Amino acid sequence: MGERGSAFDMDSAVKMPAAIAREGAIARERSSFAPFLLYVAAFHVLWIAWPFFLYPRLLTVGNATFQYALLNLTFRFLYWIAPVLLYLRYVDGVDPFEYLQLRQNVKRGIVVALVLTALNVGGTFARFGSPHLSMERVTWNSVLGTSFFVGVIEEIPYRGFMLQKFGERMNFWLANLITSLLFVSIHLPGWIALHTLNAGAAVSIFIFGLVMSVAFRYAKSLWAPIITHSANDCLSFVIFGL
Repeated sequence: MGERGSAFDMDSAVKMPAAIAREGAIARERSSFAPFLLYVAAFHVLWIAWPFFLYPRLLTVGNATFQYALLNLTFRFLYWIAPVLLYLRYVDGVDPFEYLQLRQNVKRGIVVALVLTALNVGGTFARFGSPHLSMERVTWNSVLGTSFFVGVIEEIPYRGFMLQKFGERMNFWLANLITSLLFVSIHLPGWIALHTLNAGAAVSIFIFGLVMSVAFRYAKSLWAPIITHSANDCLSFVIFGL
C-alpha cells in the first residue's frame, strides 16, 4: 500500500505542473482575446463619428478635388489599417504582413480575383445592360479611393484581421458569418446619415462579405479579396454608377 501510494503521489506531482501549465495557457489565450474584442467594439462604435461629424467637414474642400481624396485616404489609413498593423505587431507579436497573408500565394490570389471579377462583370452586364459612362463619376477620390485603395483599406481589417482572429476561436463559417455582419454594420452609420438605408443594400453587402471570406480562404492570400473588392466598387460606382 505504501509503495503504491508513493508511486501515485509521484505521478500526481508530475501531472500537476502540466495541468497547471495547460490551464495557464488557456487563461492566457482567453485573456489575449479580450483586447481584440475591445478593438472590434471601439472600431465600430467610434466610426459613427465619421459620417455625422467628420465627413461633412471634409466635404467643404470639394469631393472632386485631389485634396479631398488625399485627406480621405489618410484618415482611412490611420483609422482602418494602422491599428491592425500595430495590434498584430505589439499585442500578438507577429509579423503583420505574414499574418494578413499579403506575402503568401500572391499569384494564386490574383488569379482567384480575376476569375471572380470576370464573373462579376458578366453578371452586372446581364443584370443592368451596358453602362452609361459619365466623366462626372471620374474624380480623384473615385479613382484612388473607390477604385484603387478601397480593397486594401477594407479587406485588411475585415478578412485579413477579424476573420482570422474569430477563426482562431470558432469554425470558419461562424467566423465568416460574424465578420460579414460586422462588415454590414460599419456601413450603417453612413447609410443613416445619408438617408440611403435599405434592406437590399444590407443584404448585398452581407453576401459580398461572405464571398470575400470564401475567396480569401480558397486563395490563402488576402490579395484575392483586395483586388476583387476594388474591382467591384469601381464597376459599381464608377462604371455603372449604381
